[in-house]
This record gives sequence, C-alpha cells and structure tokens, in this order.
Amino acid sequence: QVRLVESGGGLVQAGGSLRLSCAASGRTFSGYAMGWFRQAPGKEREFVAAIRWERWRGNSTYYADSVKGRFTISRDNAKNKMYMQMNSLKPEDTAVYYCAAGDPPTCSGYGCYSQAEIYDYWGQGTQVTVSS
Repeated sequence: QVRLVESGGGLVQAGGSLRLSCAASGRTFSGYAMGWFRQAPGKEREFVAAIRWERWRGNSTYYADSVKGRFTISRDNAKNKMYMQMNSLKPEDTAVYYCAAGDPPTCSGYGCYSQAEIYDYWGQGTQVTVSS
C-alpha cells in the first residue's frame, strides 16, 4: 500500500509560479511510475505530467501539450518525493491537482503513462487557483 500526500497548491496570479510536492510512503518508491493529473470544476480529470525512473535509463518524463514548456516534473527517490514546478501559470490551469503512483506498467511511452488506469494509488489532491 502506498500513501500519497500532495502539498504546495494555492492562489497565484496569472504568470506566476507554484511548486507542487507529493510525498509517498512505501519501500519501493523508485520503482513506481509517478504522475500528476488535474480536474477542473465541471470537467473530467486530465493528465498533466508523468515521470518514470529506470536504473539503466534514468528519468523519462511525459507532458500534456497544454503544459509543455511551462511545467517541469521531477522526483527525488532518496526522499520518496515527486515535484512539479509550474511556471507561467494561466487561469485555465486552475484545478485540483492529484498525485498518482503505479507499479511499473508493461506498456511504454506517452500513450501509456498518460492513462489514469495504470496508476494504482492516488492522493487527496491540492487546489491550484490562478487568477486573471
């Protein structure tokens, strides 16, 4: 069982920045695929970014087109933490952001890691509000 706790959300003006953190319990954090998803009011949950660490490859990262170039996902396996630096925030980034973790999937690539179905564990979410 893995417990995920997000932090770092808040209210920021358009163009500003926030850094989300996700703290994970569990002994095999480095093996998990980790992702960020978000859900805005009245909308479906959507993929934001994912990161997978493999010993022979290092980190592989994946981003939704809507955040590419503005958001950066990272992880610190020694601290069992994942982060997302969000820059140049826009009002349309307003949503509850969820941290997710999953056992290494058999699929690969963006089409794999962007799917919520591969993640087994979810945090409670942190609110991000961007004012115009």
